[in-house]
Amino acid sequence: MRRGLLIFLLINFVILSFLVHRVWILLTLLFVDGAEDAITRAELPALGTGRDDSTSQIIPRIIHQTYKNASIPPAWQEAQASCIALHPQSEGWEYKLWTDEMGLGLIQQEYPWFHDTYVNYPYPIERADAIRYFVLAHYGGVYIDLDDGCQRSLEPLLKYPAFVRRTIPTGISNDVMGAVPRHPFFVRVTEKIKEYDRNWILPYITVMGSTGPLFLSVMWRRWSSDGHNTGDGKDGGRIRLIFPEEYNGFPWSFFTHHKGDSWHRWDVRLIFWLSRHWILVTILGFVVGFSVLFVGWWVYRRLVSGGGGSPRKGMALFTGFKLPFWRRAGAYNEYELVDRHEV
Repeated sequence: MRRGLLIFLLINFVILSFLVHRVWILLTLLFVDGAEDAITRAELPALGTGRDDSTSQIIPRIIHQTYKNASIPPAWQEAQASCIALHPQSEGWEYKLWTDEMGLGLIQQEYPWFHDTYVNYPYPIERADAIRYFVLAHYGGVYIDLDDGCQRSLEPLLKYPAFVRRTIPTGISNDVMGAVPRHPFFVRVTEKIKEYDRNWILPYITVMGSTGPLFLSVMWRRWSSDGHNTGDGKDGGRIRLIFPEEYNGFPWSFFTHHKGDSWHRWDVRLIFWLSRHWILVTILGFVVGFSVLFVGWWVYRRLVSGGGGSPRKGMALFTGFKLPFWRRAGAYNEYELVDRHEV
């Protein structure tokens, strides 16, 4: 193999390795499904089972929801009413609707270090995402999106130190979550969320990666890979997962889903189009990838190894630098390293 090609391949390997390292956690989401932490039907009581007052219930009987004000849109009022009806105050449940004003007050009073980040989020949905983590970390209870209705009592879920909803094909969601107060995972989420406040150009990706489900999924994978996802008691760090069959669409499921996505913009339609035409996108990706490699090789030969022209032309852009280049020596296709000013 020619030494120039070997160097070129080595450079590409180093770049590729760096990129893989940077996105390794995202790649693991494609293969780790969390089945060992699934909440299965076998461990849940049958439908119609009455309230369980056993000491095993460790999550507080609090339902948290968020909206910009107290005037819930008609499209979500039925879903909201279903959760309130199944969890009445007479059975010890508390319902808290966190408006924007209330959320800001909590941050100012309990988490002033996060205030500037919170108020400067470019998209309101980022504040709606963020406040749910702080509410759970502070009070404990169950958070439910307004577009998720309740189909049965959540009492059976209160015996776990924390739970979230598993999404398909990868990761977890932040639309339904439960935890004891000061659960170490949600404390970690609140401590790290400021670091993920980045602009990824597209609004959808920015929201997903800074405060939304993608951010929470990355935190979940890091939590598990660091060995913290253990312990089922009140002080345990384990996070249990509600899989789709327990979430929605079956008589025994806990929730019903109503139309939401009120914050989606044009970029979401683009992303969904890409997902529907993934074969075409994959082919184009390979074409672009090999094109980049070809262009990189051509540039490398022209600017570094001097291929296709004189060495001086090949290194023209590097005028003023004492950079070496490779020159063919003899008829044995070997290369020797010389200085450009010695040619």
